[in-house]
Amino acid sequence: MNEELAITVGTAARQARERQGLTQGDVASQVGIAMEVYSRMERGRVLPSSTTLRRLCMVLRIRADTLLGLDGPSPPDEALTLALADREEDPPSLRRLVRALRPLDEEGLKAMGLIIQGALALRER
Repeated sequence: MNEELAITVGTAARQARERQGLTQGDVASQVGIAMEVYSRMERGRVLPSSTTLRRLCMVLRIRADTLLGLDGPSPPDEALTLALADREEDPPSLRRLVRALRPLDEEGLKAMGLIIQGALALRER
């Protein structure tokens, strides 16, 4: 049972990570675990602790029920589906930029938006 659960969690985590456009290192860093541990988790070799499971859910933006295989994937809304589809075609440099911006709060995002608008305005001159 534990082996099957570990494989279920690992598979769901990998799929969610790939949908987010993250590397194993990105997830491990944000969750606060070693990349080697996260890698073993994705391969179904180890189960996360409850604390790590909670952090995984937050970082991967996935429900615990889905991660644990207790339900099917929740149907994404149309905006999320479009955002994920666009991401796959984005260049790696843009995906890295989005990952860097993701942890910012609303105030930080507004500030970065102003900086980007200013840079673009200067570029057009």
